[in-house]
Amino acid sequence: MVAVKFAGAAVSTTRFTTNVSRAAARAATSAGVVSVPKGEATNSGKPAGITAASSQTRFTTMTAPYVQQRFMSGFAAGPGTNKVPSFADYTKERSNDSSRAFTYFMLGASGAVLTTAAQSTVHGFLTNLSASADVLAMATTEMDLSTIPVGKTVTIKWRGKPVFVKHRTQEEIDDANGVNLKSLPDPQDDASRVQIPEWMVVVGICTHLGCVPTTDSGDYGGWYCPCHGSHYDVSGRIRKGPAPLNMEIPEYVIEGDKLTIG
Repeated sequence: MVAVKFAGAAVSTTRFTTNVSRAAARAATSAGVVSVPKGEATNSGKPAGITAASSQTRFTTMTAPYVQQRFMSGFAAGPGTNKVPSFADYTKERSNDSSRAFTYFMLGASGAVLTTAAQSTVHGFLTNLSASADVLAMATTEMDLSTIPVGKTVTIKWRGKPVFVKHRTQEEIDDANGVNLKSLPDPQDDASRVQIPEWMVVVGICTHLGCVPTTDSGDYGGWYCPCHGSHYDVSGRIRKGPAPLNMEIPEYVIEGDKLTIG
């Protein structure tokens, strides 16, 4: 390396042609000393720092535009290259008619067995729920009407309730049919409350608070409730007092002289 010193504006007549980096040239210029590698000297009449700076080579970077290209397989196309797999083993019918018929037979037999078992279970369950003989006996009550004289009332028990059976006279029947329905708290005609006019059958419970009325008493000759003063006529209809409804008519059938309630 050859060191060339200069001061101020002094110009050296010796120049070496070489490639010096820009950073080295700047450092040498600021310090007043240029260090260059050995090389061929020429007389250019320029300062060494300027010569070194001017000898730099400018690089220009060029970027080629990106062009998208379709992917091309490296394998040559030919017959059989894009072969579609066969699914014949999965789509073909595996069972024949005989096996299918056997399957249907087994399903039908199983359904029949299950149906029979279900019917047996339900029948046993309903049998257990059915009423016993003593309960059925209490559900219905029978009475011989020939034992009740005309104008008398008999009380019998049905499902734990008293039932009044009254053998009415013709006068009582006429009085019951002659009542003005508009005057009744619970309007009902007499014919809708009896099957045979001579026989009046009612549940012997007051419709007010459930007391048992007395027979052949009250202002209308029927029944009277001593608990709160309700008066019923011979048709069991409320005529006076706090009771809101007529006395209840149970389900009954009269066949000859036989009365069956329930």
